[in-house]
Amino acid sequence: MRRDHPRKDRHMTDIQVVHDPSRLRYLASIGDEPAGFAEYILTDELIVFTHTDVDPRFEGEGVGSALARFALDETRAAGQRKVMPLCPFIKGWIGRHREYVPMVYGAPESTARD
Repeated sequence: MRRDHPRKDRHMTDIQVVHDPSRLRYLASIGDEPAGFAEYILTDELIVFTHTDVDPRFEGEGVGSALARFALDETRAAGQRKVMPLCPFIKGWIGRHREYVPMVYGAPESTARD
């Protein structure tokens, strides 16, 4: 398989993520290049992640993961809303990072005991 844009060795630290509340998006960039975004809708009780998009040039390089982690960590720190992951990427990412499951609206309480 030929890639038009050869993969460069990137580290998660090369990916910058910022929150743009005026556009209801989290934006990822690598250097000066836009690399992806995660869109959401807000309600009084929820942040509903609706769509995540990564530029094809940066697919498989951790951009989506950086967006998910940043957005979910910021949401958890604010402590105001539960998460409703309608976006398949965010939903799948949470499924692979189980420590975020308690943030999901409707997720059952853990019955684990220390």
